[in-house]
Amino acid sequence: MTDTISKKLESKIDNKLISKSKRSPLEDGFKKGKVVNEVLDKPTVMTLYKMITDHIIAYVNGSISAGKESVLFWGVDENNVNVALKIYLVSTSNFKKREPYITGDPRFSHLKKGTKNLVYLWARKEFRNLSQCHDAGIAVPKPIYVSNNVLAMEFIGENGAPCKSLLISEVDENDYNQAISIIKDLYHKAKLVHGDFSEYNIFKTDKGLVVFDLGSAVDLRHPNAHEFLKRDIYNITRFFNKRGISVENSDELFEEIVK
Repeated sequence: MTDTISKKLESKIDNKLISKSKRSPLEDGFKKGKVVNEVLDKPTVMTLYKMITDHIIAYVNGSISAGKESVLFWGVDENNVNVALKIYLVSTSNFKKREPYITGDPRFSHLKKGTKNLVYLWARKEFRNLSQCHDAGIAVPKPIYVSNNVLAMEFIGENGAPCKSLLISEVDENDYNQAISIIKDLYHKAKLVHGDFSEYNIFKTDKGLVVFDLGSAVDLRHPNAHEFLKRDIYNITRFFNKRGISVENSDELFEEIVK
């Protein structure tokens, strides 16, 4: 790519991604191949630009939250509808710890070497998991689009503020029953085990619980699916038990689900 073309693309990206922003503008991650906040490296900016030209989004506001493996941005589409943009960090080494959630899953049998390939596959894996859950009628953010390390999905919240997770919400017995029902539906309807089911990865909304962060979810044919399921059940029952909610025995719940 020539310098002239690069500058023209940079200018267009700046105009599209930043000029309409309702929050403080995103820093320029295009210049000199620099990584801004470990997210907006040149390939990621080009992916976002393609999403704009493909009319997936109209512009991007600021970041909402950041983790070790991804950063969530607040995007807006051409109908002024909020879109959650999950950008996976290509520069992090944390994804190497995620290989056990891919190796053994028959849906993803061809894993190319290299962190970038693993990150791109992880994005596609989460998109597919969300699609399976959404098609099965399970309350998850509706998947919209995935390309490289960027996943676009339904925004669960209002005005750029995501809904509260169970961790920071008041909970009751109904929330516990919903959480257990989600685990059962994941297993029986979507044929998945979440793999990281906890109070951190469940929104509490006015319409009920919504589960998210499904990158770790595995097919039931995965050799460790039942071990992941046992851990999911233990983690969520422990949380509700600490909050004073009467819970079922985790081993008995596991047997009930898999029978």
